Amino acid sequence: MLSLVMATPDTFVKSRLPTPIGTMLLLTDERERLRALDWEDHEARMLRLLRAHSGLRGVVLVDGETPLSVRRPLEAYFAGELGAIESLSVETGGTEFQRAVWAALRAIPAGETLSYGQLAARIARPSAGRAVGAANGANPVGVVVPCHRVIGADASLTGYAGGIERKRWLLSHEGAI
Repeated sequence: MLSLVMATPDTFVKSRLPTPIGTMLLLTDERERLRALDWEDHEARMLRLLRAHSGLRGVVLVDGETPLSVRRPLEAYFAGELGAIESLSVETGGTEFQRAVWAALRAIPAGETLSYGQLAARIARPSAGRAVGAANGANPVGVVVPCHRVIGADASLTGYAGGIERKRWLLSHEGAI
């Protein structure tokens, strides 16, 4: 006899936060952990990544307010306190490799950049530059997990899901360019 147990979907609070470069969409869980972050004009991408990371459980989104524990550090970051987001609690899905890349991203200090190859070397996978790029692109909590700090080997501003202009602004805000 085959029996399927359906897992209860996760419920996340969806909120908006105005920033100097557009309105952010934030998804937080009941423990006030940041589960997804993207720009309002990229909501479809955020939802696609969320579905990919949630698996069979699925998710339910409920409109609400951004918890102070998330809103205040983000507001402080955009006001110039660059380290304010470093202690924000995040929870992501993803593969073991993706989570290793995202952890390495969080270790890049504000004001610094790395190439995809340099990031691959940091996670002891020096030949995995392309895979690092793919994991970078699948990051569900950009800015806090600072995928914008990864640039091309020639120091060019390569793709950023929120748009190159936002990437340029973030890197300029952090003093990296």
